[in-house]
Amino acid sequence: MLLNTHYVEIEINSKVGVNMRVMITGANRGIGLAMAKQYADAGHEIMAVCRESSDELEAIASKVITGVDLTDDQAVSELTQTLKGSKIDVLINNAGLFKNETLGQLDVDAIRDQFEVNAIAPLKVTEALLPNLSEGSKVANITSRMGSIEDNTSGAYYGYRASKAALNAFTMSLAQDLKAQGIAVCVLHPGFVQTRMVGFNGDITPDQAASGLIERINELSLENTGGFWHSNGSALPW
Repeated sequence: MLLNTHYVEIEINSKVGVNMRVMITGANRGIGLAMAKQYADAGHEIMAVCRESSDELEAIASKVITGVDLTDDQAVSELTQTLKGSKIDVLINNAGLFKNETLGQLDVDAIRDQFEVNAIAPLKVTEALLPNLSEGSKVANITSRMGSIEDNTSGAYYGYRASKAALNAFTMSLAQDLKAQGIAVCVLHPGFVQTRMVGFNGDITPDQAASGLIERINELSLENTGGFWHSNGSALPW
């Protein structure tokens, strides 16, 4: 079920001499929060979009827009109005949904929800915020290697795998369509990260994942736009 959107916009810090303006969806915890912290520590301005804010996020972000359901068309429209005139140098579509479906226990509604959150929402947000992007801007969509068809050797996770594969396909089209505008686009797999989404299991911490993801975004250019990389720098198969 989609939630009704109720916006709360929090203006927090006014920074001088900011290097970049970075917008992150799903920035209130996990990988999103870790990326926000590292970008802020480097002197960049953070514009955070999330369902629920947190004290940690508000301590580092310049703008927090909370209560946002990115699957809601009206919410995305309101978001564009809230950010009207705000330049975005790096757009990170990080918000995601993870569920598991197996044969014999398929939950079609859960599969639809994952498509809405993991694939369609990043595409809608990117299109809606094109007026905020300009030559030299970058778009990074946080995907998963589980969206790789070639890499699938264990099955299951029908909604998550397919929604991330769709995100990968959307991203490649965005890379082609936005190249002429000087905007580079990529999909990034953070790794198996110790977050709430996976019950805090995982091989690396959110801080370690964030560090690698930021390094990959720093390396993104028009020459390598459309890439699919692991946060450790390895190219991943489609």
